[in-house]
Amino acid sequence: MVMEKGEISHAHGKVRPVGILVTNLGTPDAPTPAALRKYLGEFLWDSRVVEIPRPAWWLILNCFVLPFRPKRSARNYLRIWDNDGSPLLLTAQKQTTALQTYLNDHFPGPVVTALGMRYGNPSIESALEKLREANVQRVLVFPLYPQYSAATTASTFDAVAAVFNKWRLIPEMRMINQYHDDPAYIGALANSIREHWKRHGREGRLLMSFHGMPKRTLLAGDPYYCQCQKTGRLIAERLELADDEWYVTFQSRFGREEWLQPYTDKTLKAWGKEGVKRVNVISPGFSADCVETLEELDLENREAFIGAGGDEFFYIPALNERDDHIRALGELVLKHTQGWPGRDDDWDGERAAQLRDKGRQRALALGAKD
Repeated sequence: MVMEKGEISHAHGKVRPVGILVTNLGTPDAPTPAALRKYLGEFLWDSRVVEIPRPAWWLILNCFVLPFRPKRSARNYLRIWDNDGSPLLLTAQKQTTALQTYLNDHFPGPVVTALGMRYGNPSIESALEKLREANVQRVLVFPLYPQYSAATTASTFDAVAAVFNKWRLIPEMRMINQYHDDPAYIGALANSIREHWKRHGREGRLLMSFHGMPKRTLLAGDPYYCQCQKTGRLIAERLELADDEWYVTFQSRFGREEWLQPYTDKTLKAWGKEGVKRVNVISPGFSADCVETLEELDLENREAFIGAGGDEFFYIPALNERDDHIRALGELVLKHTQGWPGRDDDWDGERAAQLRDKGRQRALALGAKD
């Protein structure tokens, strides 16, 4: 049988693990204008991210955005860049490793995890190739976006489908497209806030800042806004907060059109002017700290609040690789892979090996090559 370059033939009698594709948005390779131009060019050209007709957007992107924005964005990344690289990438790698460890202990069968970023490196294609090399026949796609948005979750599906479009033998696939109200996820967020209060005190307002989206996406049917509101409400209920003790806002506007409100930066400036002296800020929609949390939220918005008259600004980190977060992610994997052959609660490795060997012998008898 002639195989195309990069193709892997069907293997008789070999273990076929379940593959877990862990994804996140992505990061530039370096905090430099050149790296940011490449990264932003890929990110902003995605029609799921910017829903403007392509000819008009090509002109805007290449003549007005990419010539100027990469330099400014590089300065922002440089403020938070770790000695070992991108904070988001480093955390995502730790999360994937920790998830593999959790699944090794709890997944009833062979399982392999791989990390792929929607934009930048490591790519989704490279992660899927890693899973194919591991001989997986079933893939669970797990974008670490708790709230569904077409610009993030659906775009990830597009990228996965584009890779599978090149393969002859595609695996069975499932996808976790949101977990905004998952009890374990909500519990991990509530735990992180309680731990912060224990260290620093409970005084001040609790602000839950989510990444913004254009208002038209809500009107077009995107459930993102409603899911953010529900996440905030469930956290508040878990913490037994009164209605006036917590607030949901949206950050990271781009362009001139109206975005989801209230805006995080304007809210913090208004509070500072009103005499609010202390705020505790968390961003539940980010599974890992990144430029939007470490630079925009913890640095820029801190400066805005203090500059407007506030005294104390506390940023509560994203869940990152916390044990309760990894446990929540692992439980989601277990839940969403139920019913797949080879992943049953009564999975028996020895019995499975015997059945695979019998299948291999039958295939050889029919003329298959070992």
